[in-house]
Amino acid sequence: MTADVLERLRQALPGLRPAERRIAELALATPAEASEMTITALAEQCGTSAASVTRLYRALDLPGYPAFRIALARAAADEQRRRLSFGVEDAEINPDDDALAVARKLAYHEARAIEGTAEALDVVELDHVVEAITQSPVVDIYGSGSSSLAGQDLQQKLRRIGRLTNCWVDPHLAVTSAAVLPPASVAIAFSHSGRTSETIAALRTAAKAGAHTVAITNFQDTPLARHASSVLTTVSRETRFRPGAMASRMAQLALVDILFIRVAQRSPEAVNLSLTATYDAVAARHDH
Repeated sequence: MTADVLERLRQALPGLRPAERRIAELALATPAEASEMTITALAEQCGTSAASVTRLYRALDLPGYPAFRIALARAAADEQRRRLSFGVEDAEINPDDDALAVARKLAYHEARAIEGTAEALDVVELDHVVEAITQSPVVDIYGSGSSSLAGQDLQQKLRRIGRLTNCWVDPHLAVTSAAVLPPASVAIAFSHSGRTSETIAALRTAAKAGAHTVAITNFQDTPLARHASSVLTTVSRETRFRPGAMASRMAQLALVDILFIRVAQRSPEAVNLSLTATYDAVAARHDH
């Protein structure tokens, strides 16, 4: 699957040069207007050269500037259509928005995070991770802050179907567990930015121990991704009252559900037995 050009620009931002980043930020802020500019006008507007624009669209695997303009125009029209379907003209949450506007705008952003993550998902890489999990003796999961919530959700799901899984939110426990992972283990690290030092340290340690390392992040070109055997990317956006830590949560949880279902599909009968056993164990406590 491939994300639209706006999502690809957002994911590329951390790895862009300053001049290319200025072009990307302008295109993200006003895609419809940018799509109408010539390559020279766009470059001048961003205080750079046409060569920088060329490097940017080539980084997005687009064949030429006309294709870049068309992609921007289509993405802008699609964004407008999606916003109108949620009853919002402006997706930014403002201080004077009433409760209905906030609810609609949040619903729009949550839905876009889930849809964008599904659209951009590398399903081949996903199934590589699934295969590694099904063959692993233990799965270690790392994450800090809100990313630890997604990690804990995955840990609980995999535990319920009999997979030995640990989720470490304490950075010292994370690295000590990573250092002694047995062969064929899987280590999964959640970080929206891909730059959380404690999470990077844990995944790097797991890689040295010989584990199959997985980065779940919003950006491909990050320090965390460089220590990963597999990278699964989420798609989420920041707003004024909804920074990255909040924006990433729904996208990460959606990816957790996709990953869990693919693992469960590998052995449906055993999974059903495990789910029944865990449900009965909890239900029995409710009878007392």
